[in-house]
Amino acid sequence: MEHSYAIIDTNAASNLQLQLQLQEYNDFYHLGTVSTAEDGLNLILKMLPDLVIVNLSQNANLLFQMIMQLHQFLDKIPVLIAVSQTKSYAYDAIKGGFFDYWLLPHNEFEIRKTIFKLRKQIPKEHPPTTLCLKTYNDYQYLDTNDILYLKADNNSTDFFMRNGQKISAYKTLKTFESALPKNFVRIHQSYILNIKFISRINYGKNTCSLKNSKSTLPFSKTYRRKIDELKTLLSKNAINTFN
Repeated sequence: MEHSYAIIDTNAASNLQLQLQLQEYNDFYHLGTVSTAEDGLNLILKMLPDLVIVNLSQNANLLFQMIMQLHQFLDKIPVLIAVSQTKSYAYDAIKGGFFDYWLLPHNEFEIRKTIFKLRKQIPKEHPPTTLCLKTYNDYQYLDTNDILYLKADNNSTDFFMRNGQKISAYKTLKTFESALPKNFVRIHQSYILNIKFISRINYGKNTCSLKNSKSTLPFSKTYRRKIDELKTLLSKNAINTFN
């Protein structure tokens, strides 16, 4: 079972350290990182992560206000973990419903204990990661973690897997658009991709390149806004060398 997480943190070093440590847990995947309370609220409402890790070392009051605002918009808010250099905000975090409180620098053992506690708390609240393709009396099961992208082929859909295999299903692409986990995004009338495998977005050629694949997928003007959102999230999670 997969769980998504987002980070609100102005400290690039602690953010990078945390992401590297969480890479150990294959059932947790990173949706995005922002640095302000306002951007944090927008990211949470847009992506609906299961877990939000909030660094309270700066602008703690604004971040606590942002958490309170979540209750106005969501029936159920994400699991919250506070991060800080001191224990100064521990009491307020507990009162505010935070699940755990980590001290910086990040401690591998503390993170591991929290992850195991989270796995016990939220495993049944998420959709399965196995997709069943049924054709007459034939049932085929795909792990969505292994799907690079989907391509429409008339009234059928081809699944391209990271092991190089292509699997066909006799249903339209639209059928799978709403059934797949939220890390699958439609970028073209004929393509849905798994954002976890994006390696490049080329605006000049209007294409996306994927890890574990030599293919490049086109994106269309209709889905340009989704590409812009993906680019913003991926850029915030990377070490940038922009001029």
